[in-house]
Amino acid sequence: MSLRTFAARSLVLTLGLGAAAAGCVQKDNDPHEFTRAIPQAEDVRIKLPEGSDALRTVGQIADWYVATRNVTRTLNGGTAWVLIVVHTIVQFPPTSVDGATATWGPWSGALDPAEYRLVVTADDDGSFDWHLDGRSKTVAGAEFESVVIGDAFPSDPVGRGHGTFTLDFDAAERVNPVDNDGRGVIDVDYDLAARTLAIHVATVEDRAGSPTAVEYDYAYAEAADGSGDMSFAVHGDTADAGPAAEEALLRSRWLATGAGRSDVRLSSGDLADVEVVASECWDTTFRRVYYTDSVQWQPTEGDAAACAFADQDLPQP
Repeated sequence: MSLRTFAARSLVLTLGLGAAAAGCVQKDNDPHEFTRAIPQAEDVRIKLPEGSDALRTVGQIADWYVATRNVTRTLNGGTAWVLIVVHTIVQFPPTSVDGATATWGPWSGALDPAEYRLVVTADDDGSFDWHLDGRSKTVAGAEFESVVIGDAFPSDPVGRGHGTFTLDFDAAERVNPVDNDGRGVIDVDYDLAARTLAIHVATVEDRAGSPTAVEYDYAYAEAADGSGDMSFAVHGDTADAGPAAEEALLRSRWLATGAGRSDVRLSSGDLADVEVVASECWDTTFRRVYYTDSVQWQPTEGDAAACAFADQDLPQP
């Protein structure tokens, strides 16, 4: 599952749910207490610093800055869509309440191939268990099944909670094969107070006509001043030399000014005993100030002294 596919599928799934919910009920003046545990748009606005005019001159922009920006925008954005839409749904009064459990829906548009509902249960420890369920309208007698399952812990002040959720794209496709074509599971762990996000993706991709298991691990941390640290690891067949699985790791760090550094390592699999390591640094306009790699993919250039971070710091696999 590519990064773009993750964002697109999250968007298709959650926008459909949000549009259905918002179109069916009048907003309540006293929304469900679950809203204290689910963040709003600004709460999940964690991102890599970005420029404007600088991004139009791509040839001068640091390659790994662009890669880092794409990864953070896609994975942080995909996570945000799920949380924001769930937050939006619970702004409306529940359709039904049974003890500690509230249900919104089911709702769907006239031409939608599936209908959805949100079920939230308040736990004794103050947290909430929740799941978004879907049911196909194309199959007679279809039952609801969960496509997103999560838990959420509220905070004081509101908007600094933490939680987890799992997206099951196999279930999403069974529920709605018209808008989904996914395979795999995505696990998300977020902490808005600490401004951290961790994502694990286990999926199957078609590579040269052959299904291949691929796993991604993503970790993101942002300080209050906007500086941050991101790592993105891939375990799967990423080389063209053969079918063996490689290990690829991108780690990027940046200052509040936007200046930063990326270090990359490729190893194992079809790379045999070769380990490739590359480093690139960029300035506050995101332009390369230093580059080097261990196999001379590109010639070494620039000055290592210009790097925002002097050390190459890649965790061992």
